[in-house]
Amino acid sequence: MAMSVASGSFGAFVGLKSVENPRILNRIWICRFRSDLRKDRVSSKDRLSSAPANIPRAASPTTVEDGSSSETDTIPTPKVIIDQDSDPNATIVEVTFGDRLGALLDTMHALKNLGLNVVKANVFLDSSGKHNTFAITRADTGRKVDDPELLEAIRLTIINNMLEYHPESSAQLAMGVTFGVEPPKQQLDVDIATHIRVYDDGPDRSLLYVETADRPGLLVDLVKIITDISIAVESGEFDTEGLLAKAKFHVSYRGKAIIKPLQLVLSNSLRYFLRRPTTEEASF
Repeated sequence: MAMSVASGSFGAFVGLKSVENPRILNRIWICRFRSDLRKDRVSSKDRLSSAPANIPRAASPTTVEDGSSSETDTIPTPKVIIDQDSDPNATIVEVTFGDRLGALLDTMHALKNLGLNVVKANVFLDSSGKHNTFAITRADTGRKVDDPELLEAIRLTIINNMLEYHPESSAQLAMGVTFGVEPPKQQLDVDIATHIRVYDDGPDRSLLYVETADRPGLLVDLVKIITDISIAVESGEFDTEGLLAKAKFHVSYRGKAIIKPLQLVLSNSLRYFLRRPTTEEASF
């Protein structure tokens, strides 16, 4: 999924520095998911029946599709994109699951329950399937979302709804390991490598690229690690693509591009936190 944020819109992340342990937020997300889901799950084969804490579940399965669903032997790769760069006034969310998704009225309703306004929705088709896009603003301010926890709640709300109404997506999503009816065949800690790169992107900023196994709370954790070493996140994109999370952040240090030694510190900090068995060396 892609998430991009205008300069200064990650200011809310500064408050995350009060958390001493960089893994605490991730554990909080996982605990919220597990505690809420265990209450209503009758068996491991049942469909997901409960949303994570503070993440509203959809209204009704009948509202998911506005057209016929194509059942094929090949399950498409689910994609959720949160884009903060395309529109200066709204957060753009895109959801793709082959041609199986309809208007996603249930998702729009769940997003409204998070205190958000869906100001525009659109559906377009291409060779990769049906793309559902939403332009989202905060209901209280009318502005795009800049709170990392709320951005993560948006992401998890959409994934939760996909698991609820398209249980076959469970085998394609990292969240399917714990919350789906069928876990992925790949093992996230073994088969998904982590890749971290930092590039120069002009005199005033650098481009950080991270690819790793998805998990609840990952977006919040990544930004906290970056800001904990006094690096500013100016804009970015966050993609959830099946089992993978792909983050692209424009970052700077005191208004300038990150110098090589600090690039290495940033890469090593993220690599230590993510700690995957096969981690590609940063390329500068």
